[in-house]
Amino acid sequence: MKYNIIFALVFAALIVIAGCKDTVTNQSIDEHQIPASNVSYNRDIQPLFQVKCNSSGCHDDQSRAGGLSFTTYQNTTSDPTIIVAGYPDNSRLIWAIQPGASNQMPPIDRPQLTKNQRDGITTWIKEGARPN
Repeated sequence: MKYNIIFALVFAALIVIAGCKDTVTNQSIDEHQIPASNVSYNRDIQPLFQVKCNSSGCHDDQSRAGGLSFTTYQNTTSDPTIIVAGYPDNSRLIWAIQPGASNQMPPIDRPQLTKNQRDGITTWIKEGARPN
């Protein structure tokens, strides 16, 4: 009985520790440099959206602020005016992430995107906004 309790506690601790290793934070996402070309949705864009857009309770599946969810590629690209593949200048997302935009995203009271992150999103859209 005593060993079962110890085993259960050790097992629970291992699950918690293993789960924490995959946690992406504002600091870790800001340290990740998005390349100037060959931007990957899975490697560069989705983790950025997860930290800066989804986890804040704004553009997740439940809140859908402005009717938008950035939790999956399908959700992110479901409104053809938000991301116009190949045309970042026509994409409402690009307009919103620029400093000083009238409806700036993320909102001013939230951690902001870095220049590298804004450039990375722009490049991803310019390269076709692929689900790679």
